[in-house]
Amino acid sequence: MNIWTQKSIELANQRNYLDLLYKIYPMSNNLRREMKKEDIQKLNEYYEMRDKYKLLNLLLKQEVFPIKDSYISYLKRDKSAINRNPATVDRIVGILYEMGINKIIDRTTAPKETNRQIGPLFKNWIDRGTIGCAVTKNENEFLEYDGNIIFNSSDRAMQTFAKNHLGYLREKGLDFIGKFNNTYVIGEAKFLTDFGGHQNAQYEDAMATLDTSLLKTDKKVLKIAILDGVLYISSQNKMHSSLFSKDGIIISAILLREFLYSV
Repeated sequence: MNIWTQKSIELANQRNYLDLLYKIYPMSNNLRREMKKEDIQKLNEYYEMRDKYKLLNLLLKQEVFPIKDSYISYLKRDKSAINRNPATVDRIVGILYEMGINKIIDRTTAPKETNRQIGPLFKNWIDRGTIGCAVTKNENEFLEYDGNIIFNSSDRAMQTFAKNHLGYLREKGLDFIGKFNNTYVIGEAKFLTDFGGHQNAQYEDAMATLDTSLLKTDKKVLKIAILDGVLYISSQNKMHSSLFSKDGIIISAILLREFLYSV
């Protein structure tokens, strides 16, 4: 196990880890999704008229459909299937009628889940200058800068930069690219909120970047995985157990500044 991984485990289990982490991943009170006034008016009208096709088409255009159903995604992607599958339409619309108009609107405007807020938070934190060095979205400035600097742009722009200059081969965006003491540091950042399912996939994705081979370039490149959350909790879970067999640098974002200046 890398020393920085050990430090991250100790931090999570001995200090006010969550209080410190909140500065990087603040969770806002979830505001409800908005629905256009004209859509609400039409929704009420189609519901009262029992116009099942117009009702269904209108709801399929919204960000969230008011019921969980395995057939909804198909109908969203192929509207022509609505007219060809009357039994499926009747089944789904029947559930909507049973719900009532108020519950339909309530669920269609449901707040975003907190895990959907997490994506941009790490890069927002970097942009605030917390690391204590220059931050740029300009790759030429990043390359030419004489000193410590972070390239903080879109995942795609960072992936392209890493491919062109750092020998990076994965078809996957990056969350972090920094240059410290003439060493380039690249990695993904994840806040793993639970074990299992999508969160395990997120962990494996970060590990794939950590373990990926790089083409040889004229630059010294260091790969890291900036991970936070439940993986540091002492348990028999595979995510936590795997930390002990990893030699790569798996580190909490809380320790990132200290690590970068030690490179």
